[in-house]
Amino acid sequence: MKIKPLNGYVVIKPLAAEEVTRSGIVIPDTANKEKPKEGEVIAVSKTNITDKGAELPIEMKVGDKVLYGQYSGEDVKVEGVEYKIVEMTSVRAIVM
Repeated sequence: MKIKPLNGYVVIKPLAAEEVTRSGIVIPDTANKEKPKEGEVIAVSKTNITDKGAELPIEMKVGDKVLYGQYSGEDVKVEGVEYKIVEMTSVRAIVM
């Protein structure tokens, strides 16, 4: 099954939260881990039209790695895989 986002939305597969910090401390599964804020774009809507009817450019494509707001979007699970459906305006940057 595929997810096809509609106007102004993007489907992101969040990257796994770090299990080990940069300083080498292992984070146990029982710890409250920070929600991922980085992910891979899986699907992009074909349009991005504002409430006022203006068409905005679509600046990301499938495969891009992006940063998004920590509490942005809606979590969905499809065939056992976790995704986020996020408004394009909530995507903060494309990681190059």
